Amino acid sequence: MTVKEFKIQLLALSPTEKAEAIQILTQTLSNGSLGITKTPGVMGGDACIHKTRLPVWLFVSLKRQGATDAELLKMYPQLSAADLVNVWAYADAYPDEIETALREQEEAMQQEI
Repeated sequence: MTVKEFKIQLLALSPTEKAEAIQILTQTLSNGSLGITKTPGVMGGDACIHKTRLPVWLFVSLKRQGATDAELLKMYPQLSAADLVNVWAYADAYPDEIETALREQEEAMQQEI
């Protein structure tokens, strides 16, 4: 199937079916081959961009603070737009994990004060 054919079929779906399709696509992107890895002993085992020590929760936090993708790519020039797509897909697929990591980071910051 071509992307054009897929788009036509996608547009024919109901809103509920579209939501299900998005969930399926996100899950397929989040299967470990998307460039997000967890390595014991690296960043506490948190999900990071492959071959970096940059955790997914960091980018979610920065985005919540108002950073755009363009700004993030400028701040981290070693990353590609595909890396950010992977970050957002992972964060969407595992929101509880990301929220827990963000909460743990906030608690750690409070203890340092």
